[in-house]
Parts: sequence; C-alpha cells; structure tokens
Amino acid sequence: MRTPLVIGNWKMHGNLARNQMLLASLTFGLRDLQQVDIAICVPFPYLGQAQMLLSGTNIAWGAQNVSQFAEGAFTGSISAEMVADFQCRFAIIGHSERRALSHESYQSAANRFLQTLHAGVTPVFCVGETAAERDAGLAKSVVGRQMQTLLDSLGADNLALAAGLGAVFAYEPVWAIGTGKHASPAEAQEMHAFIRHLLAEHAPEFAAAARILYGGSVNAGNAAGIFAMPDIDGGLVGRSSLDADGFRQICQAAQQRMRASAALSV
Repeated sequence: MRTPLVIGNWKMHGNLARNQMLLASLTFGLRDLQQVDIAICVPFPYLGQAQMLLSGTNIAWGAQNVSQFAEGAFTGSISAEMVADFQCRFAIIGHSERRALSHESYQSAANRFLQTLHAGVTPVFCVGETAAERDAGLAKSVVGRQMQTLLDSLGADNLALAAGLGAVFAYEPVWAIGTGKHASPAEAQEMHAFIRHLLAEHAPEFAAAARILYGGSVNAGNAAGIFAMPDIDGGLVGRSSLDADGFRQICQAAQQRMRASAALSV
C-alpha cells in the first residue's frame, strides 16, 4: 500500500516573516496527521529557514529545481549537492513552468533527475501536456516522450537508485496549473495509469511502489475526488499550499484515502 504524499510548491512566493507565520501554522495544523507524508518545496533562499523551522516535525522540505550540472561556471545555478547540504528530502524536476520559461528540454530534465538521485535527494519528476496538445489528441504522446526520455537516460543501476530513494512522479496538465481548471478524477486517473504502465515496462516492482501525484489547481474542494482514484497517490499543490487551512484540508483528504484503502484491504 502506497502512503499518500502531498507536496506544497510555494513557487516564487514568500519572505522571512510570512514564511515563519505560514510554517508555524502548518506545523501546528498538520501535527496529528500520521498516515500521509507531507513536504513543502520553498524558494532557494529560504531552504535554511525551512530546515530550521521544520526539523523535528512531520513535514519534510525540498527545493523547486536543481542544475543539470554537478558544479562549474554556471552563474546563478544551484546544484543538487547544494540543496542536499540543507537536508532537503525532495527536489521538483521538470516543472512545466521551468520547461516553458527557462526552456528546459526533455533531456535536461532527465539530467537534473540524475543529479538529484546522485546527491541522495528524492526527485519529483513532472510531466504534462498543454491545452493545445490535449485538444489535438496528443496528451499521451507528449507525456510518453517526457517519460521515455527520462527512462532511456537512467539504465538499470539508476532505476534501482531511483527506486531506493522513492522517486516520485507528478502528472501536471499545463492547462490546469494556476488556472482554476483541473482534470476530472477520471482524466487524471487515465494518465496516472499510463505513467505507471510506462514505468512497469522498465521496472515492474518500482512501478507498483512509485508514488504518482496529481498537480494542477488541486484545492480543498476537489482533492478528495482526485485522491480517490487508485493510481493517484497525492498531490503537488501550488496556490493552495500558501493557505495553511486549505493545505491542511488537502492533506486530510489524502489521509482519508489511506484509511479507506486500509479498510478495503482488511
């Protein structure tokens, strides 16, 4: 049984004072949730603050990206080893905003995944299609190419390392991010099952255990319906992760999914 995971992605939001208040609210409001894993991915300047305020709580912390290079003359870039210094558990890789705004290619996203693995940080690898690609019937083709580029870059040893670190995958339809729209539970489930099938072609045991999250306007109102789907293991939450009460409700919905699954297995 896969433990649900909810990751908050703050994107480019926050300052020291607001972060402190929000993290205090989150640690208090989420302190009793035991059947769901929770993490917050903060902007690079606040990794130290997150480490300080979240250490010893049930909330992990992570970065929003890493460089595809280990080190070198790459002004402004942050390596996976650097975020590992802050004991980050997770790093988001290949987010659609990075792919679009920073022109990260399928291959550079795969390279970032590898860098993250080798630093001992768990990658959260994002895939998804635009509205135009979905309307053209290309959603699975696009997601398939994104996944296949990664899988072709890994090989058996790195797949084993990814499995050992509990690498996470996230389906985030680009047309649903920050728009208030979201995939229906059935649409999301279809793509999650497709992603799991692609993983199973390379590593069946890893595919069965891997957590695949849904990202794309997840909120307190739609989380329960989305999380009820069998191949959806939680959420990568953007805007709603900036609201302590809304994020708490999303995490509670994920925990309820775990309890429902446990009851069915008895």
